[in-house]
Amino acid sequence: MMRIIMLGAPGSGKGTQTQLLSKYFYIPFISAGEILRQESKKNEKTKKYIKKTINQGKLVKNSFIINLIKKKIKKKNCFDKFILDGFPRTIKQAESLKKHIKMHFVIHLKISADNILKRITGRLIHEPSGRTYHETFNPPKKKYIDDLTGELLSKRKDDKKKIIITRLKEYKKLTEPLINWFKMEDLKKNIKYIEINANKSIYKINKKIISCIH
Repeated sequence: MMRIIMLGAPGSGKGTQTQLLSKYFYIPFISAGEILRQESKKNEKTKKYIKKTINQGKLVKNSFIINLIKKKIKKKNCFDKFILDGFPRTIKQAESLKKHIKMHFVIHLKISADNILKRITGRLIHEPSGRTYHETFNPPKKKYIDDLTGELLSKRKDDKKKIIITRLKEYKKLTEPLINWFKMEDLKKNIKYIEINANKSIYKINKKIISCIH
């Protein structure tokens, strides 16, 4: 069994590394951000709530996202092997996850604020699949075109500098205590905590993660 949590600030490369690990280990991944985007298409009330929360750079309610994650794990039939990208983000979420599923690894991508701003402002998204690219660091083969489908890529509305700064403040406030929580869980042998220098190139980061997991 291999259940992995990808942890890091917005723009740390969680999405990219999740995709690379998914291909390398042949295991599915679950993106919290993608689940929210898909959920927002179901009804207008949910769409307004999610859109308003994300555009403000804040997190949706714990109970809301936890229920969606549980449903996704069951739907994808991936209980034994999967990667969680973007969840949990708080200690409360982590404790709830622990009650239901034993995770094996948490990969913390540590990166400087300057590099986060550089990465996010150039990020490109293929919305239907959640695949991510970057104009400079990880460009698609054809400009603004998804490599697999040939469909047009887009930029997220919450990738604007002002919103990014708000998201980073929210991350520091809620998620950084989670890092210490995972370190304590590691000491208790409940999970293996791995910290990675995410200021390096995509493939150097990926190589380091794989070597740590093996």
